[in-house]
Amino acid sequence: MTLSTDPRGGEMPLDAAGAAISVRSLRRTFKGGIEAVRDIDLTVARGEIFGFLGPNGAGKTTTVRMLCTLLPPTSGNASVAGLDVVEDAAEVRRRIGVALQEIGLDPVQTGRELLELQCGLYGVTGRDARDRAEELLELVGLTEAADRRTKTYSGGMKRRLDLASALVHAPEVLFLDEPTTGLDPASRLTVWEEVRRINATGTSVFLTTQYLEEADQLCQRLAIIDDGRIVTEGTPAQLKAQMGHDVVTISLAAADVPTTEAALAELPGLERSMTEREALVLYVEDGARSIPEIVRRLDRESIGVAAISVSRPTLDDVFLQATGRRLEGDEQEEPTP
Repeated sequence: MTLSTDPRGGEMPLDAAGAAISVRSLRRTFKGGIEAVRDIDLTVARGEIFGFLGPNGAGKTTTVRMLCTLLPPTSGNASVAGLDVVEDAAEVRRRIGVALQEIGLDPVQTGRELLELQCGLYGVTGRDARDRAEELLELVGLTEAADRRTKTYSGGMKRRLDLASALVHAPEVLFLDEPTTGLDPASRLTVWEEVRRINATGTSVFLTTQYLEEADQLCQRLAIIDDGRIVTEGTPAQLKAQMGHDVVTISLAAADVPTTEAALAELPGLERSMTEREALVLYVEDGARSIPEIVRRLDRESIGVAAISVSRPTLDDVFLQATGRRLEGDEQEEPTP
């Protein structure tokens, strides 16, 4: 049985039948035999914020599109809010909210007008629409800007209005596709607070992000997908603890990477090494005690490095160990149908 973390502490079983999202053997193959998603399984508990991480082209966008009923699976099954995404697609759409990375706001509408129009699309009209729009404007902190045209909004304000528009029908599950991409640090923190407030009302949140700090701060659990497969899953604390090692980072500057790797290849306690952004990362049992031996081996080969540092594992290290690369990069985009 899969376990989830209870927000009050401890673990609780995940019941797939009563889950916000349940995925079993989900697969999507595009023309030419390209396998974007390969038999993935995952369960998202009701009321949790679940993070879905992966490099570009790993399959996360394709997975989200299938869960939002925008793309049919090739095989396998998935349910959202207890409904099959293929057989009950229309009802699934009524029960979910979706805030995509590309914000589509009419620049001449005010925030209030946009929300009232969105309410009308879900059959909420008249006084009920006005009340709901006012409630959502307050929720996302836009009451004072409600009657300004959205073209005057900052990027962070537009993102918060987009969140509000996805909530007009009180969805059971909210899909957020990289909600803070392109925002400045202050706006990013504000959006984090809005996501927490939305989640506190009982809405389950499925969050894709390219920021590991965001996943660490917001998500009760997360999964990392790479090459169409989920390679690791758990709470941020569990994933970092499972590494059970210190991280020694050797900044190479102009040092020769293969020569440096060869010099450290037989280091006692060495678990794994790889090069990334002119740095060599070593996962060792005791970082502080490993430094003298690392320095001796480098000196013996007359290898000069810029710096050596020791730290505890972060989600960045978890991601690097699970996928062999950092999250940010210039990977290929996922295929389109």
